[in-house]
Amino acid sequence: MSTAFSAVLDGLTRVPGVRSALLVAADDGLVIAESSMTDVEPAAVAALAASLAARLARAVAITGYATPRSFHLEATGGGLMAAPAGEGLLLVAVTEPDANVGLLRLALRDAAERVG
Repeated sequence: MSTAFSAVLDGLTRVPGVRSALLVAADDGLVIAESSMTDVEPAAVAALAASLAARLARAVAITGYATPRSFHLEATGGGLMAAPAGEGLLLVAVTEPDANVGLLRLALRDAAERVG
């Protein structure tokens, strides 16, 4: 993994409640880089995030709105937040249920600008 990607992902994992951070190819859901602090399955998370992002983009395009700057999937055991990061890339974070999602949203946007 490149040093630049490593620094970006490590910064995301420092946000309280973030269990894992990944850089994902948006078109095929492959992991480009990852920084995991727990037993997260990076390939499964990447595939899910890419699929959700593609479906969300299609749904939003039908309404005529611009592509979302981020999305957040919340579940009982935690969450997944993702943001486009440059051409064909997604930054993805897996969170604990009590993660500070406001801080994470800001961190994802900042990280996406540095990657893109």
